[in-house]
Amino acid sequence: MKNQNKIKVELMKKICIVSLLFLASFQANSQNFDKWSVDLGGGIHQIGTPISNGYSENIFGQGNLGVRYMFNERFGLRLDLGYNQFSANEFSQPFTSNFYRVSLQGVVNMGNVLKFHTWTKRINLLAHGGIGVGIVNVTDPVVSGNVFTLPLSVGITPQFKISDRIAVFADFSSIINFYQDINFDGGAATSSRESNISLFNTSIGLNISFGRYRKLADFYYEEKTPVESELDKIKKRLTTAEKEIADLKTKETISSPNKDLIMTELDARYIKRDEVKENKYADVVSGGNVSFIKELLNRGYINVYFDVNKSEIQEGSLNSVNYLKQFLMDNPTISADLIGYADETGSANRNKTLSQKRAKKVYDVLVAAGINPSRLSYFGGGEDTSVGESARQFARKVIFKLR
Repeated sequence: MKNQNKIKVELMKKICIVSLLFLASFQANSQNFDKWSVDLGGGIHQIGTPISNGYSENIFGQGNLGVRYMFNERFGLRLDLGYNQFSANEFSQPFTSNFYRVSLQGVVNMGNVLKFHTWTKRINLLAHGGIGVGIVNVTDPVVSGNVFTLPLSVGITPQFKISDRIAVFADFSSIINFYQDINFDGGAATSSRESNISLFNTSIGLNISFGRYRKLADFYYEEKTPVESELDKIKKRLTTAEKEIADLKTKETISSPNKDLIMTELDARYIKRDEVKENKYADVVSGGNVSFIKELLNRGYINVYFDVNKSEIQEGSLNSVNYLKQFLMDNPTISADLIGYADETGSANRNKTLSQKRAKKVYDVLVAAGINPSRLSYFGGGEDTSVGESARQFARKVIFKLR
């Protein structure tokens, strides 16, 4: 028995050490959220397997502390430290015991997987599960030595976002203790823990991120930054743009550079039809023809679009922001005005405010991407009355004016 306990103690130490080293071996990448967070909670528990006759427990007295690392906005690992104290209620014979546990658990951001962001910005759901090492210590009635177990934990964690950095959670977890040969009241076990849930834990607590971004990874989709979609394919088409433009300028049918024709040809040669429809643009290298690209942007070939009554950038327009970001990085002497618009539905005052929020959103993304704020200005242009009712989707936008 002593040898078995010694082996389990060593196993517990190894799990703790390996877990810490495993978590510490990862470093944050370019994603703009904090990958590290702390989960702190406490609440009630209920013993799942039958306890000895004449015994029943007080449901209060459990807590847990978790250190979590998210590889990305969907998957992560959590080192969980847990404690349960069991004591007799008024209907039970007296007993007192403690249960300590440490486990390494995988975490899945179910809210991100199921796209909760399409209907809420504050509610989320995590799922977690893993295995570790535990100690059952009965102090009354006195039981010689500690009983070591292998707890298997699974649970779900609904969350409510309070701020970018903090969320309130409620956790519901089930624990199966393998190799637990005594009950929590100190009596001999009468059922196999391999086929019975030992504990149900219900906790309320806080998720707190820490890091330079001050943003929980769990809600990262709310602040999604531009995605470089199909970057390699588009760059291959655009790197030859200047040569093709030069060829157009020397055609016999053009006595002087005709920029309208050049723009038409550029659309036909370098932008796929589905990209025109969905406004998908990726990073470009503007090269030496700065004045042409500048006019292309100023004429509204590339805009940022929004859904009805929303100030969040449409996913299909994220690369339009990326296009402007790259152009400004390539040309540090150029600045940009960001002008937001709304369609004609709703009141004029509300549309004015909404149009400014849209311009501010694009401004925030560009600044976060590394553009100096002194090179940018934004304001709301109110309602765009230049389009008809059937084309209002094109009125909900932000346009660029370069200077």
